[in-house]
Amino acid sequence: MTNIAILTGRIARDPDTRETKGGTNVTGITVVTDRPARDKDGKTYKDENGYTAKESEFHRVTCFNGLAKTVGQYCSKGQLVSVQGRIHYTQWEDKDGVTRYGTEILADKVDFLSRGSGSGDDNDNTDAPDID
Repeated sequence: MTNIAILTGRIARDPDTRETKGGTNVTGITVVTDRPARDKDGKTYKDENGYTAKESEFHRVTCFNGLAKTVGQYCSKGQLVSVQGRIHYTQWEDKDGVTRYGTEILADKVDFLSRGSGSGDDNDNTDAPDID
């Protein structure tokens, strides 16, 4: 049995890096992926500019240890990345006693496909290491 998730998309906001009490580095990023939007009949359609309309999804991605440090140092909002990891489901009780649920990707590998800030130079990854 396997649990593998692969995402390619842009980082929605700058990474959030922290260190746990036990000394583990943790970095969180949000990766946005797009897919063609569909109408009620299941067909794709054009937006007001004549392009195929898109629907976006936001994915929480969590990195640990060395990967967390590197992602926190080299990633920024707008950067195109490819993430490989596993889907992780969480459950917790909020301050009001309500049970909450969440889903995230625990990253094993992050490839930098562009520089930060959505520069559009998707093939220039000279400043970013390939990390696993």
